[in-house]
Amino acid sequence: MTKYVILGLILLDVLLNVAGQLSLKFGMSKMGNFALGATELAGVFLRAALNPYVIVGLFCYGTGFLVWLIVLAKAEVSYAYPMISLGYVLTAVLAWQLFGENVTFGRMAGILVTCLGVFLIARS
Repeated sequence: MTKYVILGLILLDVLLNVAGQLSLKFGMSKMGNFALGATELAGVFLRAALNPYVIVGLFCYGTGFLVWLIVLAKAEVSYAYPMISLGYVLTAVLAWQLFGENVTFGRMAGILVTCLGVFLIARS
């Protein structure tokens, strides 16, 4: 039973990280075009800090961090940490669906290899 609880917490952490990443991406895409100069970045950081999507993204990351601490206390890191790679898969697929990002054959092949590796680790 404990193994399933740990697996559930790992998946919760993955989902929180994916939600955080996508929320940050969406929030930053709403910032519009900006220069990368040193003087402009302070204003960009301030606007980003006040952006509700960025705030939600940071909240998701923070909550995921707390969940991850529990996972580390109860599971072997060599088992748990590779599971985080599922976040790469979900993020790529959702970025393709939500933001229209280009997911090439090479990226999809890499995602499938990642899934195979996670499957093999989960069975151990």
